[in-house]
Amino acid sequence: MYIVNSTVSVPEDKAEEVIQIYRDRSRMVDKAEGFLSFQLLQNQKKPSELTVHLEWDTRENYLKWARSDEYKQIHELEKKYPDQELAAIIPRVTQYKVVAE
Repeated sequence: MYIVNSTVSVPEDKAEEVIQIYRDRSRMVDKAEGFLSFQLLQNQKKPSELTVHLEWDTRENYLKWARSDEYKQIHELEKKYPDQELAAIIPRVTQYKVVAE
């Protein structure tokens, strides 16, 4: 299994807005080959820190998704988000290979 986390810190007063954006997400990734699950995590000590947690069967399928037209479409929409403060936030991305279960 392969895990990708994208963490952002948003202004505290906008955390709920960002959470709602992910609740209403397009779900395009759900159809990608090898995709296993999506979760949006909220840090309990810092509620303005949000992490998108994606699980994939393999790194190769994640990379195929990350290079796909669908991935590009989703991320182009983010750049055009009306709230430029949110659109300008750059996530910290970490990737993990699961080595034991």
